[in-house]
Amino acid sequence: MAEAKTVTVPSPDAGPSPEQRHPWLTLLAVSLGVIMVMLDGTVVAIANPVIATDLKASLADLQWVTSGYLLALAVFLITAGKLGDLFGHKMIFLVGVAGFALSSLAIGLSSSVGMLIALRVLQGLFGAMLQPAALALLRVAFPGERLKTAMGAWGGIIGLSSAAGPIVGGLLVEHVSWQSVFFINVPVGVVALAVGLWVLVESRAQTLSKVDWLGVVLLSLTMFSLVWAIIKAPDWGWGDPLTIAFLAATVVIGAAFVWWQSRAAEPLVPLSLFGNASVSIGTGLMVLVAFSMFGAMFFLTFFFQGVHGLSPMDSGLRMLPMSAGMIFASPLAAVLIGKLGPRVTISGGMLVTALAMFLLSRLSLDAAFIDSAIPFVLLAFGLSPVFVGATEIIVGNSPEELSGVAGGVQQSAMQVGGALGTAILGAIVSARVADVYPQHWADAKLPALPPAQAEPLKALAQYGNAPTAQQMPGIPEQVVQGIADVSHLSFLDGMHLGFTVSTAVAVLAAVFALFVRAGRKTADAPIHMG
Repeated sequence: MAEAKTVTVPSPDAGPSPEQRHPWLTLLAVSLGVIMVMLDGTVVAIANPVIATDLKASLADLQWVTSGYLLALAVFLITAGKLGDLFGHKMIFLVGVAGFALSSLAIGLSSSVGMLIALRVLQGLFGAMLQPAALALLRVAFPGERLKTAMGAWGGIIGLSSAAGPIVGGLLVEHVSWQSVFFINVPVGVVALAVGLWVLVESRAQTLSKVDWLGVVLLSLTMFSLVWAIIKAPDWGWGDPLTIAFLAATVVIGAAFVWWQSRAAEPLVPLSLFGNASVSIGTGLMVLVAFSMFGAMFFLTFFFQGVHGLSPMDSGLRMLPMSAGMIFASPLAAVLIGKLGPRVTISGGMLVTALAMFLLSRLSLDAAFIDSAIPFVLLAFGLSPVFVGATEIIVGNSPEELSGVAGGVQQSAMQVGGALGTAILGAIVSARVADVYPQHWADAKLPALPPAQAEPLKALAQYGNAPTAQQMPGIPEQVVQGIADVSHLSFLDGMHLGFTVSTAVAVLAAVFALFVRAGRKTADAPIHMG
């Protein structure tokens, strides 16, 4: 059943009109809130290796630190947009800012990895409140053609935040602590709250819609079952009854979700949206590109800090070319899509992405800065056309009354792809490391160790770490160095396989992109960025 068209308007009790409060202060307020989310997405990757050591976290634990957050974002984005329609976008935005800052504070105080993961899920729920509400508030503050100017500035702020993330994260982890990458959200959140309370004008939809809570629960359980099965399968075994049970639950609950969406009066994800082939393909493209990017990038900080021995700061600098490249690549992508259309531009972008992933799959133990900088720059110019073009395809080919939902689907697809990429590529890398580790050990002619000692060493190798001489007293230094070499070579084999799979996924996405068509051009179609 199609939803009624909704129009975001100032509430009668909103107080001064947008023109009476400087609209650029509105941009500042919403940008501060979203900056927290953008910074968090990049700085946590830099902190992962230190978190693993400090909290004695396994690779599966660290995957959940990322996947739990992304899944919470993915499942709650559309619901958060509807909550803004019901209760007011200003209120939902400010609740999101306060919740994100407080959950960040709690994460920094975590004493166990289990507590950290649970709080990351909570942080993701609050983060989901920020994006839809921010865009709705900007549409009110910048009516008509002025919105394009605001969105240009918005895109620049998001790009700069992403670029600054690796540097900020590296500085904080290296010179303060991993907890500080979360604590930094608290002062930013306080300023965002203060400015938001002062300048934001309340707005809500003229036509209100209900929240499909059953749909939210079913979709959440489906995604949890799938990701849990994938992350735990390397430990349990793919044929283990527990793995099979969770995969079966994914199918059953997922089917129940689809059934309910076809019958709900106001479904979370209207299935009619996917009646257009280009919308379905565009959504699939977002999943594939996020799968490739998030999943592969998850391991690079372990490579830089564990295998390469770089400091968190130097690790952040190594990743800067991609983040900085996005600032220049996104505007260029918009121009190319306007001239060449989304089909050629997106397909070409995915081929460039595939080339970048292939180059990353060839990184060696002694890779220099330029060896990673070149593929990182290629990634920036390869991924940007996909992010820009897939949004145009999904929103532009959707019915006008579902354009807001379509934007939420686009954002959710990106988070789902990231969570699946982190889980699936993590399982692939983990399995590869475990498979090649004994052979590298034998090739190094190291003495055999009892399982009680060998298994912890193999576990360390899954994220590129190796024991130091101080951690192995009484063991000859030459043997300790040999163990480190085995660990690093095993991890490198796993990472190479992960990037090879990402290369194949990018090529597959390039083929899919050939079947899309440009969307309709509407002046009032919402713009979804980030």
